Amino acid sequence: MPLSTPAVPNAVLRVPPAAPAEAAAHFRASLAFHADVSDVAAALAAGGDPGFVVVDSRSTEAWDQGRLPGALHLPTALIPERAEGLLDRSVPVVTYCWGPGCNGATRAALALAELGYRVKEMLGGFEYWAREGFAYDTWQGAGRRATDALTAPVQGDCGC
Repeated sequence: MPLSTPAVPNAVLRVPPAAPAEAAAHFRASLAFHADVSDVAAALAAGGDPGFVVVDSRSTEAWDQGRLPGALHLPTALIPERAEGLLDRSVPVVTYCWGPGCNGATRAALALAELGYRVKEMLGGFEYWAREGFAYDTWQGAGRRATDALTAPVQGDCGC
């Protein structure tokens, strides 16, 4: 017996889901703007040129606490004056900041896109990089945290 539609929709269905073709277009577009921590880590670990450069948009104090190996430090406020001297417009850029509670990577991606760079934002930022157990650099040397089983049951695989 088919389920009936409730008379008063709940908060989830108050705005109905998009048509499948519209949803597919939205999610396809989302993937053009975002990269997953595990995917960035896998591309960097594969060796050779990953085809993109990683930009850390945080403050110097945050940079010193930990950063992705090989990342370029370019705080968002300095992008307009320094990006051209540091980045090649033909190479895609992946931005990151602290984590999901910070929109610094989004602001950095916007600033770079407005200057003509192709850019993606790394979802989860440095927080999820560390939580997934990937190595990072600090001013004191290399570091690595134990993998958080809630974010990465198997390192490098979110189970998606």
